[in-house]
Amino acid sequence: MNTNERRYEDKQAFTILEVQNLDVNYGGIQALKNINLTIQKGEVVTLIGANGAGKTTTLRAISKIVNSKSGEIIYSGRNITHRQAHEVVKLGIAHCPEGRRVLARQTVLDNLLLGAYIRTNQVEVKADIQHQFDLFPRLAQRRNQLAGTLSGGEQQMLAIARAVMSKPKLLLLDEPSLGLAPAIVREIFSIIENLRATGVTILLVEQNANLALKIADRGYVLEAGSITLTGVASELISEERVRKAYLG
Repeated sequence: MNTNERRYEDKQAFTILEVQNLDVNYGGIQALKNINLTIQKGEVVTLIGANGAGKTTTLRAISKIVNSKSGEIIYSGRNITHRQAHEVVKLGIAHCPEGRRVLARQTVLDNLLLGAYIRTNQVEVKADIQHQFDLFPRLAQRRNQLAGTLSGGEQQMLAIARAVMSKPKLLLLDEPSLGLAPAIVREIFSIIENLRATGVTILLVEQNANLALKIADRGYVLEAGSITLTGVASELISEERVRKAYLG
């Protein structure tokens, strides 16, 4: 095996997600055009862009909430382009959606149990619920409270904890700071850093591009459904075009 072949195999061994030439249509509107991105194991990668740029659609296409028109999605060496959403969850991808979408009429505990629905070892599930309560003390205090009565920040914590209960290798986070007070946003981003430290790979969509790029390893800029810029996050923060458009 020559050096180039070894480097290719090494790269493939560490690539958890590869999106190739992805197109997605909503009716007659092309929402994503020729999207190409890769994520390595253990990375935090962020997608930034204006409202309507296609960030949420990209996450939904990866988690199979929406179908793609063309292109391929490769996860841990498997082609999941035509898999169903529940199959993708079983393979190790969890999606924490924009707007939190907790089950408002169910308790905090029931929401966490729902996140673990694919798991069969109830002893491990119980231990992981306790672990989430250790990470999110406010959720522990409200374990029997209806999720719809929680504050916005608490609902976001619950949404993240619920997603993590499936034990994902790749976590898709869509706008985790949306509508939250600055102090709560800092807490949420601290949680994201803690998740990365446990080995969870994260693809982050975030309206606060400055915060997202500070926490991320790399970033992609989406404009009108296409990737127009990519790079190391620390370099994108200094990129004049990014600063003018997204960093204020």
